[in-house]
Amino acid sequence: MNALFIEIYLDEDVSVLVGELLRARGFVAVTTQQAGNLGASDRVQLEYATGPQLTLLTHNRADFEKLTQEYYSSGVEHSGVIIAVRRLPMNLVERLLGVIDSVARDEMRNQIIYI
Repeated sequence: MNALFIEIYLDEDVSVLVGELLRARGFVAVTTQQAGNLGASDRVQLEYATGPQLTLLTHNRADFEKLTQEYYSSGVEHSGVIIAVRRLPMNLVERLLGVIDSVARDEMRNQIIYI
C-alpha cells in the first residue's frame, strides 16, 4: 500500500490475529512481538511507532490518553493512536478498516481516534 493509508502498530494488548487479518487485506500491520518490543513501556511503544510513522492501536485508554497529552504539552509529535474497545479480532478489524478508508496517514499525526 502507498503512504496514503494508515499503517498500524499493534500494542502488546491487541491480538496478533488483528495484524494477520489486516495484512491479509494488503495493509501494513506490525505487532509488538514482530518489533521485539514485548514488555516495553507505553512510552517506548509510542516512540517506536512514531519513527516509521505507524499509528499505534491499543486497548489501553487511560495510559495512552495521558501519554499523548504529555506529548502535546511538550510539543513532541506522534503518528497517531487508535484506542479500541476490546472486541473479537474480526469485529475490531472491521472498525479499523473504516478508519483506514476514511483517514489519510498525514491526518492521523498527533490524533487519537476511538473505535
